[in-house]
Amino acid sequence: MKLRRLLGLLLITLFAAQFAACKKDPPVQPAPPPPPPPPVVQSTPTPPPPPPPRPTPTPTPAPRVPTEDEVFAKKTVADLNRERPLADVLFEYDVAELSDAARTTLQKNAEYLKRWTSTRLLIEGHADSRGTNEYNIALGERRAAAVREYLTGRGITADRLQTVSYGEERPKHDNSREETRRLNRRAALTVRLQ
Repeated sequence: MKLRRLLGLLLITLFAAQFAACKKDPPVQPAPPPPPPPPVVQSTPTPPPPPPPRPTPTPTPAPRVPTEDEVFAKKTVADLNRERPLADVLFEYDVAELSDAARTTLQKNAEYLKRWTSTRLLIEGHADSRGTNEYNIALGERRAAAVREYLTGRGITADRLQTVSYGEERPKHDNSREETRRLNRRAALTVRLQ
């Protein structure tokens, strides 16, 4: 039994020694040295990339200016007559012949009619209030005919020109005074479109 005890003690001692050996911390290993720093390379730094190009702005097109023909095509007969592109022709008292001033005016009117070939014209003959109504109607007819003859002589076709006489019936100005009465002795040109 002593032996047994001895053996038990021996086993316990061995066991304790083993247990103590397991529990021991492992020996401390020295830390590895740090890696050497990277070699210093002397070089110029890479420049930053250039900024992207600015987009070229698309130019806004200027509004298209309509042509003279397009502007004319949009006008109504009322618009044209309100603008009065054709001037009236004035006559002396009891006269149906064209004066130099009347011819100058009619030359400008003929140029307009040549430019705007779609226009037709009503030529109105007028007179002042002196004389009989019948006489003034006849005088207005002669005045309108004189204007028509001048324009056809300048290349305006007769089918574009119509005449009418109002005599003293449609005065444009006061007939009681000579300074305004003379303005009623006229041929008025009114635009019509074909």
